[in-house]
Formats: sequence, structure tokens, C-alpha cells
Amino acid sequence: MTIQDVAALSGLSICTVSRALRNLPNISERAQARVSDAAAKLGYKASSAASRLAGGSTGSVAIIAPTATAWFFAQAVEAAEEVFADSGYDTVLISLRNRPSVQQKLFGDLAGLSHRVDGVLLLNIALDAAEMAALAESGLAVASVGMHDVPWDNVGIDNEEAARTATNHLLGLGHWDLAILAGSEAGAPSLVTAGDRRRGFERALAEHELTVDPDLVINAGSSIEGGRRAMTELMENRRVPSAVFAGCDETAFGALMALRDLGLSAPKNVSIIGIDDHQMSWFLGLTTIAQPVADQGAFAANLLIERLHRSGLPNPPSHHTLETKLIERKSTRRRR
Repeated sequence: MTIQDVAALSGLSICTVSRALRNLPNISERAQARVSDAAAKLGYKASSAASRLAGGSTGSVAIIAPTATAWFFAQAVEAAEEVFADSGYDTVLISLRNRPSVQQKLFGDLAGLSHRVDGVLLLNIALDAAEMAALAESGLAVASVGMHDVPWDNVGIDNEEAARTATNHLLGLGHWDLAILAGSEAGAPSLVTAGDRRRGFERALAEHELTVDPDLVINAGSSIEGGRRAMTELMENRRVPSAVFAGCDETAFGALMALRDLGLSAPKNVSIIGIDDHQMSWFLGLTTIAQPVADQGAFAANLLIERLHRSGLPNPPSHHTLETKLIERKSTRRRR
């Protein structure tokens, strides 16, 4: 049984369940009772920091992120740090600053990292096969968020299905002429988020016997500025679609900015949908596919703690997929 099972049975978020299981403050009596009841029915017991193995333990874990400033990583880091702190672990936040040289230096000296921490939590890190093998053999406990086909515990979402849901929302509104502002990846096998989202877009079109127009596929990365540039290119130099699927909410924000710069708006001129449910999505009225970012960070942190407490015991790696859901706001409407 995992904390995800307790969350599902209690009907509460993983973050709330994690706090309730450790008897932390700011949890209502009703929520505490629901969690206790669910845990008892499932026979689940939270790990105790007192069970940490003695001898050579640093009492610290590292959280490694591509950047410390992006919204997704800030949310996941904060949730994970709370779990680690409440379990008696100090955290070392390592930002790769989106620089290959920083990543090469870090993964080229995993022995040095193992002297500083007992384990690492990776957040959407693009690792090549050699880096994955080196980390798996380093002796460090490892867990990750949003990674693919890795030899350790991972928590994520079904990105292909999320993109398919987003695209089907547009198709259901009568939009058959769709563009995608696509993300991109470095080609490392451990990170296929953008590729999965593009496949979900293509799959939804294929299910409606539609084909992808290459002229309406634009690389936008995953930033506001990337989305702004891509949307400007689309509107000024390509065929204007009736709706746009943005690979993430920040890309969608940039697309909304580009429309405003051109004297246009969503959904009056173009319907736009993203993925994430960024905290600004509500303010901007963006229709999106919400993913539980904080829950992913908290769940992965709990899995890493379990690994640290059960070091040396047979326990095959697991992959956990959390649910996403459509949040319909004002940036999409039925085609007229």
C-alpha cells in the first residue's frame, strides 16, 4: 500500500494525507479522521524518521531540478521539502540552471554528491543512458517526478492522455483546424514529456480521421516568450487556425500575449487550451488540463524516504500515474 492508495480512499490530496499521517498542524479533525480511517482499512503505516539506518547517514537529500525559477519546479520543490523536513531530513536544492555544463559536472562526480546526501529526488531531468546508469550504480537512493523508463521510483502523469483530452475538448467544440505550439526535448531517453504531448495531439486528430498540418506545428519550447514568438509566427506568417493547443500553460500565456499585441483575443478570434493549471491560469481565464504538481513532489518525496528506510531490502522500482482533469474557463468556446 502507498500514500496514493490512502489518498484515493480518503478522497483527499496526497499533500494533505502526508501531513495528516505525520500528525502535523493545520489539518482539520474531519480530514485527520478520514485519513486515519483510510490508513487503518488499508493497513498503511507512514515511515518514521527514527527507522533511518545508522552509520554513514548524512541525514540530507538533494532535490535536483533543471531550474529553480519555473512554476512547476517551485511547486514540486516546496511540497517535497515539506515532506523531507517533517521526516527529519535536510534538503540540498541543486538547480542545473538549464546548462548542460552544470549537469555534466554534477553527474560526473556522483561520488562527491554521495558524501553530501543519502538520496536524490530528480524533477524532470533529461538524462542520457550513461548518466542513468551512473546514478543507478552510485549507491544513492533515487526517486523522480515526470521521468520515463527509469530504474527507480517515479511519479508522473499520462502526458499523452492529457494532450489527447485537451485536443478532444477543442474538437468537441467544433474546431477541426488545429495548431499546436509544441515543446521540445534534448533527446535524452528519460524525458519525453513534450513528445508524449505531441503524440496525444496527433492521436486525437487521427481518431477523428484528421491529419496534422505541418504548417500548424510550431516549436515553442515551454516558456512565455517561446509561446509569444510561436503564436506571432503562426498568426503573421502561417495559416490562422480556429484553435490552438499549447504544450504547457506558460506557452499558452505567451500565445495570449501575442494575440493581444495583434489586437486579437481568445476565444473571440482563436480558442486556446494548455496543460498544467498554473496559478495564473485562473486569473487569465485559460482553459487547461490540471495536473497535481504539489502531489507529485510530495508523493515522490515519500517514496524516496521509504527507499532510505528500507535500504538493502528487495523492492522493485514502481511508477505511479496521477490523474489529470479538464478545467474549462474562458479561453475556449464553440466554433461559430
